[in-house]
Amino acid sequence: MSRRLTMAAAAVACGVLTLTACGEDSDSGERNEVTAKLADPGGKNVGTVEIDEDDGDAQVSVRVKGLPEGYHGFHVHTTGKCEADSAAPDDPAKTGDFLSAGGHLNPDDSAHGEHLGDLPALLIRSDGTGELEFTGPFTLDDLRDDDGSAVMIHASPDNYANVPERYAPKGPDEDTTKTGDAGDRIACAVIEPR
Repeated sequence: MSRRLTMAAAAVACGVLTLTACGEDSDSGERNEVTAKLADPGGKNVGTVEIDEDDGDAQVSVRVKGLPEGYHGFHVHTTGKCEADSAAPDDPAKTGDFLSAGGHLNPDDSAHGEHLGDLPALLIRSDGTGELEFTGPFTLDDLRDDDGSAVMIHASPDNYANVPERYAPKGPDEDTTKTGDAGDRIACAVIEPR
């Protein structure tokens, strides 16, 4: 089988199999792909996230349906768990939908707005659908560490901790600096470990 047909077969397999990695090894500088299904807290499929890495550039494509109209925070979280009504790893007393995914992917301990997991806002139209395509700030290896990661859609827009001093004379509070006030987690997709 030719290399082109082999790549095409791998791409078809990625389209059918979700939550798994496909393609060739990123260490070789070749194409590498992941497709994951986004689900709401009730387990209903609301879309897909596809990440196609080619020579270190991660092209991200998101397609969603059945979500509330407006702008939504869109992030990568540290742990590949999308459990409804789960406990936060850093505070087991705090429970809620998809809290098992942990906080934003932030290996450098950066300020919010500069987290590796801080992504562009996702706009949902009045019919509940939305699409987003961008080049991610991460590699698939960043996402597929020992416990994987989770792609998350939030209920509200992310302000990226950009709160003018006139509204917060002492600066943004801890919730704003950690999450950008993006609110509840309404859809989640698991990126499995390698």
